[in-house]
Amino acid sequence: MKKVKNSLFFLMLMALAVFALAACSDSSKEEEPKKEEQATNDKTEDTNKETSADEQQYPITIQHAFGETVIDKKPERVATIAWANHDVALALGVVPVGFSAANYGVQDGELMLPWTAEKVKELGEENPNIYQDTDGLDFEAIADSNPDVILAAYSGITQEDYDTLSQIAPVVAYKDIPWVTSWQDQILLNSKGMGMEEEGKQLLADTEKLIQDKVNEHPEFKGKKAAFAMFMMNDLSKFYVYTPGDPRGGFLEELGMEFPAGLQSLVTDASSFYLELSSENADALVDTEIFVVYGDDSTLATLQADPILGKVPAIQQGNVVVVGDGTPLAAAGTPSPLSIAYTIDEYVSLISAAAKNVK
Repeated sequence: MKKVKNSLFFLMLMALAVFALAACSDSSKEEEPKKEEQATNDKTEDTNKETSADEQQYPITIQHAFGETVIDKKPERVATIAWANHDVALALGVVPVGFSAANYGVQDGELMLPWTAEKVKELGEENPNIYQDTDGLDFEAIADSNPDVILAAYSGITQEDYDTLSQIAPVVAYKDIPWVTSWQDQILLNSKGMGMEEEGKQLLADTEKLIQDKVNEHPEFKGKKAAFAMFMMNDLSKFYVYTPGDPRGGFLEELGMEFPAGLQSLVTDASSFYLELSSENADALVDTEIFVVYGDDSTLATLQADPILGKVPAIQQGNVVVVGDGTPLAAAGTPSPLSIAYTIDEYVSLISAAAKNVK
C-alpha cells in the first residue's frame, strides 16, 4: 500500500559511483581522500535537499466545494467512496483500506467492475474491504477501516455527509458540483490527497497519450457532431442528453468529436451535467451526427419506429452506438484511468462504425 520514493536517492548513488570511478583513475594518491571527502559532502547535501523537499510537501491544502481540506502528512491508509475514486488509487499502485461496491455494470453478487478486480488482483490483494453503501454511506464501516484520508473527488456527497466523514479523516471532495468531475480532475485531486501528486500527473499524461493514440488511429472521428444520450424505450416523449461537463459527454470530445450546436444552444445551466428534453425538442437533434446511447438489440429499431425521433437524421441513418445497458462498457461511460485502458478499444470500435456511416 505504501509507495516509497527511492528514485532520487538511487540517482544520487549512481552519480557518486561515477564520481568514485573517476577518482580512482586519477594518478595523484594525495588527491583521492579530498575527492572522497567532497563526494561525502555532496551526498550529505543532496540528502538534505531531498529531505527538505519532502518536508515542503506538507501540509497539503485542497480546495473543494465544502471549503478546504488540510493533510498534515502523507496518508498511509487511503479509503475511497462513491464511483471511480478507488480506480485512481489502484492505478497508482495503492489498494484502498476500503472502497465502495460497484452498483452498475456488474452481475449479481459481483462487487467490483472487471478493471478494478483485475488491478486488485495484480496488486496482490485477495480480500479487499468493500463498503456496501448503495443505499447510503456506511459511516460505521468507513470508520472501522481507520483511514488517514477519504477520497471522494467524484461523488455526490452532501454537506452533512462531508461533515460526518470529516470526523473520521480528512476528505477530498469534488471541486464545485456533485457528479461533475472529469476523470482528469479525479486523478489530480485524489492523487494530491494521497500525497502522490507527481505520480498522478504522470498517470494523467499516460492516459491522455493512450487516448490520443486511439484518436490518431481513427481520423473519421474528427469534427463529427456526437452526443451521449439516454432514451427510455417505454416513454420516448422525453429523453436526456449528457453535456460536455459530464464525463460521458466530455469523453466524446476527447476522442475528437464535437458537441452539436443545436444541443449546446439549450444548455442554460452550467452546473447541470445533462439536458432533459421532450420530443418537441427533436429539431435540436438535426445537426447531431452520432448518438451514443444505453440500450439493447431492440433500441435502434424502437427509435426508428417512433414518429418523431425516427425522423432525426442520425437515427434514421442508423448512426446510433448502442452500449449494452448494465454492462461493464456502459459503466465505463463514466471513465476512470483503469476503465479507459480496459474498454477503449471496444468503445472506439463501436463509434468508428457509426462515424464511417455518417453521410
